[in-house]
Amino acid sequence: MGTINSAFSIITGALQAEQAALNIVAGNVANANTPGYTEERPTFVENSPVTINGASYGDGTTDTGATSVRDRVLEGRIDQQQQLESSSAARLGALNLMQTLFTPDSGSSASSTAGDIGSDITNFFDALSTLEGDATSNPDRQAVLSAAGTLASDISNAASELGQQQQALDQEATSVAGQVNSLTSAIAQLNQQITSTSPDGDAGTLEDARQLDLNQLSQLVGINQITTENNGLTITTTSGQVLVAGNKNYEMTTGKSKTSAMTAFYIGNTDVTSGLEQGGGELGGDLQARDGDIPAALSSLDNLAYTISTSVNAQQASGTDFDGNPGAPIFAQPTEIAGSALSMSMVMGNNPNGIAAAAGGSGANSGDNTNASALAGLQNTAQAQLNGLSPNSYYSDFVTSLGSTVSEVQTENTAQQTSVSQLQTQRNSLSEVNLNDEAASLTSFERSYQAASQFFTIIDSVMASALNLGEQSAVS
Repeated sequence: MGTINSAFSIITGALQAEQAALNIVAGNVANANTPGYTEERPTFVENSPVTINGASYGDGTTDTGATSVRDRVLEGRIDQQQQLESSSAARLGALNLMQTLFTPDSGSSASSTAGDIGSDITNFFDALSTLEGDATSNPDRQAVLSAAGTLASDISNAASELGQQQQALDQEATSVAGQVNSLTSAIAQLNQQITSTSPDGDAGTLEDARQLDLNQLSQLVGINQITTENNGLTITTTSGQVLVAGNKNYEMTTGKSKTSAMTAFYIGNTDVTSGLEQGGGELGGDLQARDGDIPAALSSLDNLAYTISTSVNAQQASGTDFDGNPGAPIFAQPTEIAGSALSMSMVMGNNPNGIAAAAGGSGANSGDNTNASALAGLQNTAQAQLNGLSPNSYYSDFVTSLGSTVSEVQTENTAQQTSVSQLQTQRNSLSEVNLNDEAASLTSFERSYQAASQFFTIIDSVMASALNLGEQSAVS
């Protein structure tokens, strides 16, 4: 009877194991479309054999629970690539918006008020060249003022729109920091649950939830992951500041920057802004554009506005206007380079006689064009403040450099998108629920369950025969 009881025990264990496996398959099918869910597989462990009179006899199997089919190394690689791709995507979006400010009228954004600064520079100096042909022409003098006003307005508007874009990025970065804090808080809570319930093994859906949060976090900010004891994780920024340690998260706060008018980011009392800028994620891309690309563009515009304003005003001052007076400034005279673009304006007003076309000392109503020629010649004059280039060449180089940067970041982003896609395909082939595979597993476990059930029936019949010795019994 001991042997029959052992058989009952083995078959009972088999039925329980196969039922558990069927439940796992059912769970996989139910969660096939659940974001972040990882396929689970039953884990069968052979029971320790029983030794009788020196002979070992199998004692069946036990299902020790579900194991998620995950590759933590692969997940980490995906997170690393996602933070690079998100950074370049955020920066690219900002660069594309910047570029619309400096695109010729034929392709400019309808929402931009910057106009075509390159054409404005050409038109202004061309108007001076036209005046050179007839220094007494009132329409030509009016054309110079009109072109000067357009040039000043478009440069000022471009600087203003760049400032608005910078403020928008500042607000976006602040919003991203709030999202980072929400995710690090959730990860810290999941850390606590995982270390308390599954310190030595896979935590199933808890670990799925943590990995999903990590994927989202890596798209927002550059992170490093460090596996700790009891299946926990420590999360730091790429520059080393701790965001999550065990069941505690360290919030990212914002405050006034000591070096600029933009928002600074802190973890504890440490200013981590520069580290976040280079770290990756959407926040890194926003900060690269906010603190690097836009200030560089503003600096170029400031140099251009300062040089044009000061050189034209200086040449004006050396000539005589149509009323016989020393030439007054055409543009507002900047006191420093920084901010020259935003403050650039045409200050001569509607006074065409104010154009100092004649040489210094000439009388009123003079038809002399000496100074008009000198003013027009500034178009092709190399300027130290413009890296030894003329205004047109300097602006052309600026636009070309911006376009090259956009193209470079676009290429980077395309390559990173491809890499992320390839890694996600690898992960999905390993960890994603495949309904065809689940159907095959379901069939296999059902047959195993039926076989165990049938064997149970056979043992039951054998038991009945043993209890009814002498009576014929049939085994079906």
